[in-house]
Amino acid sequence: MKFIFIVFFVLLNSTLSFASHIDTLLIESPSMNKTISNIVILPNKYTTQKKFPVLYLLHGATDDYKSWLTNFPQLEKFADKYSMIIVCPDGGYTSWYFDSPIQEDIKYETYVTYELISFIDKKYKTIPNRTGRAITGLSMGGHGAFYLSFKHQDIWGAAGSMSGGLDIRPFPNNWDISLRLGKYSLNTELWEENTVINMLHLLDNNNLKLIFDCGTDDFFYDANERFHQKLVDNEIPHDYIVRPGKHNWEYWSNSIQYQFIFFNNFFKKKYK
Repeated sequence: MKFIFIVFFVLLNSTLSFASHIDTLLIESPSMNKTISNIVILPNKYTTQKKFPVLYLLHGATDDYKSWLTNFPQLEKFADKYSMIIVCPDGGYTSWYFDSPIQEDIKYETYVTYELISFIDKKYKTIPNRTGRAITGLSMGGHGAFYLSFKHQDIWGAAGSMSGGLDIRPFPNNWDISLRLGKYSLNTELWEENTVINMLHLLDNNNLKLIFDCGTDDFFYDANERFHQKLVDNEIPHDYIVRPGKHNWEYWSNSIQYQFIFFNNFFKKKYK
């Protein structure tokens, strides 16, 4: 009986040592003078003896840092499968990941770009440069991923969007965008400067690897189609996928699996 107990104990601890690990981090944001919650998923092969790539995963409007893991708990398995760290930050109820020129307490561009990344790179064994760092998200988070990566290509090596609001101008009265940028009729220039579809001129030498997709029954489908065509017209390489689907978790749960393959290929240096 003693021998059986020892074998069981060893097997149990072996299993636990190869399980992914989830941290909930409370990070102080000096720029917004508040504490922000974040989830970090470490792969089962995580060790302090090597460095790991990191995928930052942004949530949509009215959601929070828990939304991805709650609605797609398979994130743990994908962190294990591809040996990458996944970070799910809280981007505010409807921040659109802006540093708002209207509201002093909305500085999510600063938070994600500088405060969060700095904290993650210090706490975990990451690849602390653009070759080991990617960002994607859904809806508002898809806009945020492209918005942040286009403006900070020295930080991000690859970026994605799922059902992203890639042109916010057709929605002047939705999702509190007017609170972040002011009313469109009175602040047209701000809207034009901060809608992702007008930011392609920032892309430098096609260094940023891009993937995005949208369902054909999504209210952002037209914006994604126009964004794709503008990339084609400007000869900017990208992966664009269209499939049947709506603006819901059934679609995103499928979409993220394709994006994991894309980002894994990027981290494995399969994209030159």
